Amino acid sequence: MRAVQFSRFGAPDEVAEVVDLPELSPPGPGQAAVEFLAAPINPADLLNLRGQYGIVPTLPAIAGIEGVGVVTATGPGVDHVRVGDRVLLGGGTWRQRHLLSAAGLFALPPGLPNEQLAMLTVNPLTARALIHDAQLQPGQWVIKNAANSGVGRAFFTLAKKAGARGIAVVRRPGLEDTLKGWGAEVVLVDGPDLAERVKAVVGDGSLPYAVDAVGGSATARLGAAVSPGGVVVNYGLLSGEPCHLSGVDLVFRGVVLRGFWLATWFQQTPREGVVKAFAELIDLLAAGELTTPIEATYPLEHVRDALRHAEKPARDGKVLLVAKP
Repeated sequence: MRAVQFSRFGAPDEVAEVVDLPELSPPGPGQAAVEFLAAPINPADLLNLRGQYGIVPTLPAIAGIEGVGVVTATGPGVDHVRVGDRVLLGGGTWRQRHLLSAAGLFALPPGLPNEQLAMLTVNPLTARALIHDAQLQPGQWVIKNAANSGVGRAFFTLAKKAGARGIAVVRRPGLEDTLKGWGAEVVLVDGPDLAERVKAVVGDGSLPYAVDAVGGSATARLGAAVSPGGVVVNYGLLSGEPCHLSGVDLVFRGVVLRGFWLATWFQQTPREGVVKAFAELIDLLAAGELTTPIEATYPLEHVRDALRHAEKPARDGKVLLVAKP
């Protein structure tokens, strides 16, 4: 069985290697055997390979945080998933075959592309959790940087459905049509005067919530842009720098900075809440409202090429690993 393994931390395209592992045993009671179909390369995957993710794995480890596979066999006592059902994968997904506890699996509906289902967990679920956390009222503004990302795509779609008005912050011009198509009302290029431009847009309106994926000074710019008492939620560190917040905003304007991690959300959310969240996202995907652009796909054997591609700046879609046809 082929798998993408790493035995040290470092540059992703240097430490990831395709290895042969022993074949798995047949599924026992309460277990299911699952064949890999597809998995995206997310920023979290790159951090994991560098040893900079929230949970540092014991080495050697199998890479991959999310994906989708198909059930090929089930053990005694498993009747809620069947052979041929597609299911979501989580943790060590970049391998040809998995032997999993069936308790955490649920059958995905037919007819949806493997590649889109493979990207359902990390980005759309993060966006949904953030929107629910914001408790936005119709007409309120919400702002997010790194807007042209997988989370951004879902975030602005869901914000618009909630009646909120989205401000998308990006690093480069030329993305206005794309982001407005995703549901953002205003698109701004990040810069030192971001707060002033945001306030000109919002006027007398309310901007209680900001979402930061960058860290560093980008966090501070969002903190300066939100209304007094506003919240800045960070879920990513694309800059590699610690989050900053102005003392003026923190002390005199009562701005709050806190973090969000999807792993914690899973731990704190009852199973029925998780299933409900996925059901909502699947409905949006089926309606064509949550499709994530794909720039390229690679077989597992070409993982190093895929990782180099995933780290290129100014991509226009996700890079995925897929099973050979």
